[in-house]
Amino acid sequence: MTITRRKILLGTVAAGVATHFSIRTTPARAAEFTYKFANNQAATHPLNIRAKEAADKIAEESSGRMEIQIFPSSQLGADTDMLSQVRSGGVELFSLSPLILSTLVPNASLSGIGFAFPSYDAVWPAMDGDLGAYVRAEIGKKGLVTLDKIWDNGFRQITSSKAPIATPADLESFKIRVPVSPLWTSMFTAFGSAPASLNFAEVYTALQTGVVDGQENPLAILSTFKLYEVQKFCSMTNHMWDGFWILANRRAWEGLPDDLKEIVSKNFNASADLQRKDVMDLNASLRGELESKGMTFNDPDPALFQEKLKSAGFYADWKAKYGDEAWAILEKAVGHPLG
Repeated sequence: MTITRRKILLGTVAAGVATHFSIRTTPARAAEFTYKFANNQAATHPLNIRAKEAADKIAEESSGRMEIQIFPSSQLGADTDMLSQVRSGGVELFSLSPLILSTLVPNASLSGIGFAFPSYDAVWPAMDGDLGAYVRAEIGKKGLVTLDKIWDNGFRQITSSKAPIATPADLESFKIRVPVSPLWTSMFTAFGSAPASLNFAEVYTALQTGVVDGQENPLAILSTFKLYEVQKFCSMTNHMWDGFWILANRRAWEGLPDDLKEIVSKNFNASADLQRKDVMDLNASLRGELESKGMTFNDPDPALFQEKLKSAGFYADWKAKYGDEAWAILEKAVGHPLG
């Protein structure tokens, strides 16, 4: 299956309807295990399309013993609410950015340090290698199970309703929405911005009403959530790479027989590889489509922003917070010193 730009954009109409319903798979007979998988992405985002494929295969390969019901678009609550639910067992599976997860697991955000990854060529060896293994171990210490492969959200870009962001000076006093995560708040504070931590469900309204002037997200999210309707400028800063860990409630996971654990892991990890390609392809092709929707793009020099973060002490502060061991793993993974 190929997820095309046209399919994503046309699918946003269907997403408006789908937000009232879960994406369900129907097994051939009553399931022994019925688990809920919650996330904050639109029903048409590659995460949900590929998760639905995985759920269908899991139902088939388990002969209907395992059913996974998918709840997109924050149907079951905002990110912080759903994180509490997956910890308590209210939902069994949940996908979340490692940067937001850092509110519970501080070092989970290690992969999101500003301007760490120069390209996808550095991302996947790191996240499928030592850096990903380190973060999964940190998450495990908090009682959650993490599937092996992280899914892609993409490199993040800054949008604005007022003017393009060409240099760090343009971020001074800029009211920008950031996710509920200390790393995001810290980075934009270092730029002299006025970051506002809001759950994603609140973003469109905050932009529409002028509570904030801008936000930052990958292009696929600008498209699937129609943020181009309330933002005019997009600056291709590539300031962070972000993904989604698939988290499982430990009791629910350990309650599955080994053969079902294998079926679930195999299919979700296989879908992760497909979803990564979907998002990379979409983020590479959506610029033209968003321009046709009225967005104006510019390409800032990332070196200017890195130098500003360095001079503001951002890298030194976070190295101290993460610890020397974690920072060494990060620098080895990204292939260059930070700060």
